[in-house]
Amino acid sequence: MPPISAIHTAFGEALRELRKERGISQEGLALISGINRGYYGGIERGERNVALANVYKLATALNLPPSAILMRAEQITARSASEPRSTQ
Repeated sequence: MPPISAIHTAFGEALRELRKERGISQEGLALISGINRGYYGGIERGERNVALANVYKLATALNLPPSAILMRAEQITARSASEPRSTQ
């Protein structure tokens, strides 16, 4: 399944970065947050439209406010926008 949009991809990348910074596996974060492991993998790949309740579950599992995930996603979006585009 392809990513839904660039925003979904950035949100997934933000989660991945925050999860790895804390040394937590995908399976571990899914277990801690109570989210299905396969569904969580889809979130990181930008393939899922995440419900607000699940954003809160993930933030709680990462010991962060939900806004921290969104701020990281905004930073990733800004980085992507400033990268030179390929001419191929």
